Amino acid sequence: MKRLRVLIVDDSLTMRRRLAELFTADGTFEVVGEAIDGQQAFEHCHRVRPDVVTMDLMMPKLDGLRSTELIMAHCPTPIVVLSAAESRTEGQRTMDALAAGAVDAVDKPSGPPDAKWSRTFLERVRLAARVRVITHVRARFQREREPVRPPPVVPAVPTLAQAPRLLVVGASTGGPAAVSFLLGALPPGFPLPMLLVLHTTEQFDTAMVEWLEARSGLQVRKAVDGEALPLPGRLCVRMAPGNRHMVVRGGRLWLEDGPERHSCRPSVDTLFESVARELGGAAIGCLLTGMGRDGAEGLGAMRRAGATTVVEDESTCVVFGMPREAIRLGAAQHVVGLTALPMLLTALARADAREGTA
Repeated sequence: MKRLRVLIVDDSLTMRRRLAELFTADGTFEVVGEAIDGQQAFEHCHRVRPDVVTMDLMMPKLDGLRSTELIMAHCPTPIVVLSAAESRTEGQRTMDALAAGAVDAVDKPSGPPDAKWSRTFLERVRLAARVRVITHVRARFQREREPVRPPPVVPAVPTLAQAPRLLVVGASTGGPAAVSFLLGALPPGFPLPMLLVLHTTEQFDTAMVEWLEARSGLQVRKAVDGEALPLPGRLCVRMAPGNRHMVVRGGRLWLEDGPERHSCRPSVDTLFESVARELGGAAIGCLLTGMGRDGAEGLGAMRRAGATTVVEDESTCVVFGMPREAIRLGAAQHVVGLTALPMLLTALARADAREGTA
């Protein structure tokens, strides 16, 4: 079996040695280079063309964020960021790195990594290496903010049996940048609250909600166990905390410690299925970019319950895994690129509220 070629980037010799030992002992990786700063990382990527990069953020000369931007612009390569999650500043820089194109972020251990961390880290690097990275994500979304000629084609909005009361969104790989774009592009008068599941960890969930709130100007909060389901009328966001499933039951949000689904907790399927049971057709389900199949079955449950379902088109997905599975299962009523998505969701929300109860 061909080994995955990995480039290790960290200014700490100790950390580089620890990671190199992990990769070597695993047997499925080949360490093809080490870099002590972001400039070296950029140069090594050009020269050795690794399958995946592990990237420290805080380094001299050129930091990990800027290096990620350069690599994604000039030699796109899957990048896994290692970050000290307890630092608020570094947490925000981690979110910026994800928006710039990094595939994943892992909490950096303060000492020798234990067996659990090592297993999780190696698996996430292995998964990241499978991502086909072809463009600078930040540049792509910036282009999508500019006028497009011809304008995006938005599917005709049908008249539905029930006016929606809630928008639920799920995403994984590439999700932070996609959700940030979506929140920034929805109009000020968008009338529905949003429940959000991103495959993030409890180490980074606070940084994620703060980052999304700062970039969008909207109220973005981690969901609180037992809080009332937000009422329709304005856009606010409640995100599932890391390592907790979020469900809707009895008009409230509940956080649960149930088993992982598709190796995920929080799980998009868990949220979507609860919304199908609780709200029936009075919801819109939206599945964005992500690896794997979490959310596809739940979106199908929502569609069978009468809800409106939307998935992101392959043309704008970082990873067309979760949306592809939803399409395969017949769960998707609408398939649109990220550019057209805010227009479609706004039309659905407003048209249904005006016509759907007729």
